[in-house]
Order: sequence, then structure tokens, then C-alpha cells
Amino acid sequence: MRAETGGGLQGLGDSALLRMQKRRRRPRRGAGSSTPARSRPAAVQRLFEACREVFSVPGTVPPPAGVERIKSVLGNSSRSFFFFFCVLGFTGLIAPLHARVALPLHVKYARLVLDLRYDSITAADVNLTPNMSYFQRIDPNGTPKITYLHIYKCEAFSIGIFCLPSRGVIPLHNHPGMTVFSKLLFGAMHVKSYDWAATPHDDVQLQGSRLAKVKADAILTTPCEASVLYPEDGGNMHSFTAQNACAVLDVLGPPYDDGSGRHCQYYNASSYSVENLFLTGDSMPIPGGDRYAFLEEREPPQDFYLVGSTYMGPRILDH
Repeated sequence: MRAETGGGLQGLGDSALLRMQKRRRRPRRGAGSSTPARSRPAAVQRLFEACREVFSVPGTVPPPAGVERIKSVLGNSSRSFFFFFCVLGFTGLIAPLHARVALPLHVKYARLVLDLRYDSITAADVNLTPNMSYFQRIDPNGTPKITYLHIYKCEAFSIGIFCLPSRGVIPLHNHPGMTVFSKLLFGAMHVKSYDWAATPHDDVQLQGSRLAKVKADAILTTPCEASVLYPEDGGNMHSFTAQNACAVLDVLGPPYDDGSGRHCQYYNASSYSVENLFLTGDSMPIPGGDRYAFLEEREPPQDFYLVGSTYMGPRILDH
């Protein structure tokens, strides 16, 4: 509340004060006199509530509807807009059937439509801008450190933001038994991801390495829809390289946990021209070409600096 100077409310005449009181008593149109207006939850709160519903059974891969539920909150999903129009059409069909219900089903569907249409998490929703210290390079010749902002973590899922200065790198790593949603909030970022190659043998190895197929090798720029990777598909092993200052919101379900076998493993990738490379004891060549690579396990790179910092955006209410 702002304190008025020069007399404040005491300086108002009786008639003016009466008019103000009448205006204050007047209810909002359509609000009802006994029901207070409810503010819309913050974007991160809506994301938390969606994750709590979708990851209700820890350690399981979400069904397609659950994946779309989270992607619709993250925003910029073309499939969400398709679902938006489907629900809108369905709403028009069922509305006459529920006209006498106290809270008509078509109103509930309309609210769902609005959620799908307008939910989209942005950098402003988490109080981030590219000029913050997280995104500045201290040493122009050295390897920039990456900052992680922890938002929420439980047994079933975690939410956080990676802040990358220009040329910052998150090296190639895996997500064992995990479903991961990544949303680029701002910037441009090169993403390269792999899945283990499907071959006639359970393990195709070369000098201790295992064959993997390139899933993605592209530069993402905002605005873009959230990407999803799965335990066995979608680019479970990936690396990020910032082309400029970038912020990436990550949802991991479930999060890393060494005790549960979800250890973060790093890799070196070695590309081979495999057209004339044959499997041991077999006359069948390894399929592909430059879209395959051999991945070899390694320790975390010594020049990879990941530090934690305090998240300063809206808080999540876990009730």
C-alpha cells in the first residue's frame, strides 16, 4: 500500500470518500459477492503440479498424455495447439448436454483449453535475464562455468535451470532410466544427442566403446518447444554447447540417484567411417555412415565447472 502525502485520505472531502467506499463495495462483474477472485498460479507452480500428477508413480515412463501435459505447460508445443482445437470442438459438442449442471463440464473443458493455450514458461517467469552474472564469461580465454539453479526435488522428479555463458559446454552424458524434459528459455544452443544403436548383437564394441546412433545434431533457438528424451529413445545421451548466453529449464523424472542405479555417466564420442567396418566373425557391415559414433565411458572432464546457486524466482508451494 502506498502512503499518500499532503494529508492522504484525511485530505479527501466527505462526498469523495463516500464515492470511494461505494466503488469498493461494488462486486466485479461475474465474480459473485461471496467468492473472492483467485489469482492464477505462477508458471513454475503449474509445472510442479503437472509433474506431481504425471510422475505420481516414481520410476515409470509417463504415458503419451502425461508427456503432452508437461509439454503443454512448458509451452510452444504444436501438438498442444492441435489438442487445443480438439478440446474446443469437443466442448461445443457437449455444452448443450450439461447446461443444467451446477459446474458444467463444458466450463471445465474450456478452462483446460485456456490452460493449454496460454501456459508457456518464459525466462521472465523464473526471474532470469541474459545480463545476469550467471551468463557472463569471467575469463574470455578459459572454460566458462555452468550454474545450476535448484527449484525443486523429490524422489519422483526434479526441476532446475542450467545457466550457460557463451561457449559454455555441458559435456556428453546419459540419463539412465529417466524421462527428461528440456526447455530453452532464451539463447541459441547446439544440441547433439545419441541413442544406443540397434544392431544384430546385444553389444557392438570397438576398443571398449559401444556403437550409438546420432539422434539430433542441430542448433536450437528460442522460441522452440520443449524436447523430451526417454530411457531408451529420444537422445538419452546428449551434450549442450551455448552459442550465446542460454538458460535451459530441465525436468528429470526420476532424478539422478547413485543408490538406485541412476549414475550420471560421461562419454567421449569418436566418429568412424563405418562403410567398410565389419563385425567380428560376421560378414555384415555396421549400418549407417557419419550418423553413428562409438561412445566410450570417461570421467567428468576436468574443465567442466558446474556450480550451484540460489534460485530467486517464484517459490513452489508443495501442499
